[in-house]
Amino acid sequence: MYGILKRAFDFFLFSSIFIALCAVCMVYQTFFLFDVDPYPDFVFFVFFGSLCSYNFHWYLTPGIYAGSYKTRWSVANKKLHLFLFVVGLIGALWFSIQLLHHWQWLIATAFITFLYSAPKIPLAPFTLLKKIAVGKTIFLSLVWTHTTVILPLVLRDTQWETEHFLFVVNRFFLIYPICILFDYRDRDDDKREGIKSMITFFTDKNIGRLFYFSLLIFFITSLALFFAGFSILIAIALFIPGLIVAIVYNRSKKETSEYWYYFFLDGLMMFSAVLLYLFSFGYI
Repeated sequence: MYGILKRAFDFFLFSSIFIALCAVCMVYQTFFLFDVDPYPDFVFFVFFGSLCSYNFHWYLTPGIYAGSYKTRWSVANKKLHLFLFVVGLIGALWFSIQLLHHWQWLIATAFITFLYSAPKIPLAPFTLLKKIAVGKTIFLSLVWTHTTVILPLVLRDTQWETEHFLFVVNRFFLIYPICILFDYRDRDDDKREGIKSMITFFTDKNIGRLFYFSLLIFFITSLALFFAGFSILIAIALFIPGLIVAIVYNRSKKETSEYWYYFFLDGLMMFSAVLLYLFSFGYI
């Protein structure tokens, strides 16, 4: 029984269904916080787009990461990644048609999402991107912030005010430290693959400074959102995931479990949405 449950959980986690659902929760959180009507076509676009992007990324990931259980799983399930990439692509294209009047934003989103995985394509000029992708951690955080915060507001023609800008900064500086932990884990493998980033260049001490400085901005903007009009419960829900990220920094630098990264740390990006749901319905 344990073996069946483990295989099912591995499929749910490593097929990128979990991270796609995280993106959906983060989009709904943005709708909820700013009292914006949900946009179902966009939500499905985000889900299928995430499925497409992440399975494309893992399909292209080479097997040199021999010590990674996740990569061994991906290498053994290349056909599954290819299938889910196609399913995600078809779904994203279908819902793009429903959102065609926002075509400029959709094209921009597809382009910046593609660029993150482009260095893994074993063809010129894509391989050249490995040498210039110094800010890839920042770039990935921007993609997530753009997709789950900026787009839900823009596509609903939101009138931007101070709290909207604060929330964009707040979410970026929650996602970015989490991405730093992933890059710290992968930095030796990135060096072997020829991928350059700030995390491969920086010393441990400077990585720590960057990590805590980012969280400092996150904590300041969390407080600022409270003074901008968010309720104390909302402010607490937004604050808690960043506090957890700060607490687990040292452990994460030593942790090798794939579940720690792809379930726990990835899950922290949408944990405030879960807390908001629990607070709203009185479960906490």
